[in-house]
Amino acid sequence: QQQYGTVEQYALTAAGLTPADLLDPIPIGIALGLFVGKQVGVFVFAWFAVFLGLARLPAGVTWSQIYGAAILCGIGFTMSLFIGSLAFEQVPAGVEMNDRLGILVGSLLSAVVGYLFLKAALPAATEQRQD
Repeated sequence: QQQYGTVEQYALTAAGLTPADLLDPIPIGIALGLFVGKQVGVFVFAWFAVFLGLARLPAGVTWSQIYGAAILCGIGFTMSLFIGSLAFEQVPAGVEMNDRLGILVGSLLSAVVGYLFLKAALPAATEQRQD
């Protein structure tokens, strides 16, 4: 039987991170900002744009699919790492690693949940179009 997560665990340990670092307020806040904040912001503004008549849903696209895409918007490395490096440049080295941990956790959570949500939403949307 293969062992999964060994390389990832080694990488985190070599970077000086422990599982307890996940409970620090900085990675929790960053992860929640990416996972919850992005999906709520993108979905609500898309809904408002349609509600106000500024945009319309493309043919065959459902609100479930829009929400799934909004979840995927939480995947963000480049700007998150850049902003984190600016925000935490004057703090001790351990805090800088905690922001990266939050970015990785938030992005990974967004990727997995977004994939699973869209996997469930897309067949349902396909069945609706065929009716």
